[in-house]
Amino acid sequence: MLVKLQNCNNIETGCVEIVEGILNLKYAINGSGKTTIARAILAAIREKTGEEKSALSALIPFKYRKDESVKPEVAGIEGFDSIKVFDEKYINDFVFQADELLKGSFDVFIRNDAYDKGMQDINTHIEGMQKALSEDKDIADLIADFSEISSSFGKETKSGIHGASGLAKAFKGGNTVVNIPAGLEAYKSFIQHPENYKWVKWQLSGVEFLDVGSDCPYCTHDIKERRETIKRVGEVYEPKAIENLNKIVSAFHRLDKYFSDETKAKIAEFVACIGGYTVDQTNYLKEIKAQIDRLGHKFMAAQRLGFSSLKEVEKVSIALHEHRIDLSLFPYLNSTETKIKADIVNSAIDKLQEQVGLLQGMIKKQKALIETLVKEHSRGINEFLDNAGYSYQVALWDDGSGQHRLKLIHKEMDGEISNVKSHLSYGERNAFALVLFMYDVLKTSPSLIVLDDPISSFDKNKKYAIVEMLFRKGVGSLREKTVLLLTHDLEPIVDMVYHHSDRFKKPFAAFLQNNNGMLTEKEFERANIKTFIEIADQNIASDCHILSKLIYARRRQEVANEKGLAFQVISNVLHKRATPQFIDVGGTREMTAQELEEGSRAISKTIPDFDYNSLQSLLADDKKLIKIYGETESNYEKLHLYRIIFEGKGELIESDVVKKFINEAFHIENDYIYQLNPREFQTVPHFVINQCNQHVAALA
Repeated sequence: MLVKLQNCNNIETGCVEIVEGILNLKYAINGSGKTTIARAILAAIREKTGEEKSALSALIPFKYRKDESVKPEVAGIEGFDSIKVFDEKYINDFVFQADELLKGSFDVFIRNDAYDKGMQDINTHIEGMQKALSEDKDIADLIADFSEISSSFGKETKSGIHGASGLAKAFKGGNTVVNIPAGLEAYKSFIQHPENYKWVKWQLSGVEFLDVGSDCPYCTHDIKERRETIKRVGEVYEPKAIENLNKIVSAFHRLDKYFSDETKAKIAEFVACIGGYTVDQTNYLKEIKAQIDRLGHKFMAAQRLGFSSLKEVEKVSIALHEHRIDLSLFPYLNSTETKIKADIVNSAIDKLQEQVGLLQGMIKKQKALIETLVKEHSRGINEFLDNAGYSYQVALWDDGSGQHRLKLIHKEMDGEISNVKSHLSYGERNAFALVLFMYDVLKTSPSLIVLDDPISSFDKNKKYAIVEMLFRKGVGSLREKTVLLLTHDLEPIVDMVYHHSDRFKKPFAAFLQNNNGMLTEKEFERANIKTFIEIADQNIASDCHILSKLIYARRRQEVANEKGLAFQVISNVLHKRATPQFIDVGGTREMTAQELEEGSRAISKTIPDFDYNSLQSLLADDKKLIKIYGETESNYEKLHLYRIIFEGKGELIESDVVKKFINEAFHIENDYIYQLNPREFQTVPHFVINQCNQHVAALA
């Protein structure tokens, strides 16, 4: 599948091939556009699936920001309908949550088809009771009203009802809606209206204008004689308190059928009281609340009856019995209507008790499945942590609701580690996140997985541990998935393609290069990965220019620590010395004719047309050198030819960073033991060569 990109950040145009069902390795130096590729493909797929409109617009190159005719484009993604990208955003959004290592860890590690089927079997077995309870509207209303009455009491206090609770505010000083204070009887129809609190609120909004004049702010009639009465309404009645009172009284009335006759009478007396509530009344109400809470909880527990509440296999019968409702323990709520509702629960429990053995078998099977999944996933992650040298472990712990959450623990302490981010280093966080990402991907199974430079920050052992975890043989890895791995790190590629090709499924590997916005890729295989000595020998034997051959010969001798006469002679050539010098720890002297001849003879064994004097003639001619520079395609060779051209001319490059790069600091042979041939793959950045080109052109 060929993915084509246009006008995306630093990529003017280019193609990236993605082979389905395997790992696609894209190796590139920094600045080539790896992250742009990941972001562009993600944006294009999100636009295609309707997840985000105009997602690609964020990638428009800066130079086109004012040109509305230019748009970022990505083609060739028709085969992908979903994508997951491992990047900083994934880590921030999904990993190291407050209560678990990975968001939705229960769904990722435990919930699968077998789990869902087991839960369905259990739920089907008990659905009779659940259905009876869920379809009974009175039970739903009862639970809602119980909850409203209970919440009106506010926080628990030792002395009584919390002073700031809705109940306390509503009945402070008695029920002033039923018992209208003397002098306010004229407002009875308003005070006792179903939406009286709205009238009180409206009435209060005008009080501040009473002292503006003698006219009523509502009707403009003279109110000299009634001003104090109008004000008193606001002193006695407060809109929120009246609204609370209405709700509480209404809820008590709705619950009337669930109260015993004696309780009904007491509540009616309390609701209509004149002077507020006494200590005894308060305690009485608290006792009613306690029974309301307990009975409400019993009904809700019955509605939620399932695996989590019955998971103690040996105690299933006891657990079922505990869900029965004994109304003799709820004297305030012992009514005919309450018994009807309680009988629904009790009848369903009795039926389940008749088949308790079958239910126990289902629960036991489900528990065994969960235990297997917990062990399997915990073992997989913990083996990786051990292999990578981390002192941490993970555990899937039941959170009490029957669901498991992934927790981080340390080998030297008991209990989970809280605030995980503050305990892990940057590298540790990335390592954990990568492995958790793998499990997330295996669960969600996107059609394309993108890893944007994920492991370059790790040491060699940890890199291999992560690569092995992600792409190992067997089930439980990304081995058979379509994966795009973008990296500037050759080391894991050497492991997978060269050293351990027997352990990994053969990937599609390609080198990416970005030449001033033109992105191209070139496939490479195991044969392309060589030591620098092998690369040097190959290039010395090639048809490249003799100066390039001498460059490789000198580098080869450096790497092999063969700094004899041949090395001395080549160094004199590259430094353009008409009279060759012999340099060693003792100092510098003129090279003898015999030393020059002996060194030249050693060089001629691999470079037959080597001649010191003719090369000096060539090196003295800048025009010829510039022509050779222009005809050379390898950036690596250009870099060294640039140094030869400007030998003795001073340094024209102003940037210290680029100068350091051009001089001895950058040698491709020092990066890895194994590498790609710089004659075939442009491993030297084009921006460096662009600066060299400018100065060579100026010299010409």
